Amino acid sequence: MKRKNAGERADIYTRITEKIVTDLEKGVRPWMQPWRAGNAIGRVTRPLRHNGLPYAGMNVLLLWSEAMARGFTSPTWMTFKQAIELGGAVRKDETGTTVVFASRFTKTELGSGGEEFDREIPFLKAYTVFNVAQIDRLPDRYYARSEPVLDPVAHIEHADGFFANTGAVIRHGGDRAFFSPAGDFIQMPPFATFRDVESYVATLSHEATHWTGTPQRLNRDLTRYAKDKSERAREELIALS
Repeated sequence: MKRKNAGERADIYTRITEKIVTDLEKGVRPWMQPWRAGNAIGRVTRPLRHNGLPYAGMNVLLLWSEAMARGFTSPTWMTFKQAIELGGAVRKDETGTTVVFASRFTKTELGSGGEEFDREIPFLKAYTVFNVAQIDRLPDRYYARSEPVLDPVAHIEHADGFFANTGAVIRHGGDRAFFSPAGDFIQMPPFATFRDVESYVATLSHEATHWTGTPQRLNRDLTRYAKDKSERAREELIALS
């Protein structure tokens, strides 16, 4: 039984690790989503349980990654049972997202001399949740759109000037931040959806780095550098042999 639990725990860790690595290989950093979702109330940046409490730890990465991949704008997630208890119904053929619950329990054991001692045993349990966007007939509060932003985040004037001087085409809209090599433009979520101006500048700076790195803008031939580097490495190997 212990071997089975250990195997299940290792499998959960493996699946989570593989998912995060896959996102990173696609250029997606699942821990970075500094703008709020389309129907989040206020500047919420962490996924929420059905009761409004935020998720923590690796569940934040898992749910952010899944929301971005599948276009979910609601920050709220719940189990199949919780949806039913709230009067809702998960739509047919919808697939859930795996999250984990980690805790410890205390077990009393006997030592070599017959004495009793308590040992804390950690455990990890996986379960499935669904985004509000996958569930019908929930109370209206789960589908409420965010109120208009009445107190927008203030801009940093010199930062705006810097990005303007780069000449990059910066578009705003949607819920993703990316650089489009084909269209040669930077796409950003609306400014007012960011939790603060620092998050906006940090995200735009990251995308501007991709913008500056396109071949047509660099206009550099690095083939000679690569060849020289290869030849130097070969010479060093010969010297060491």
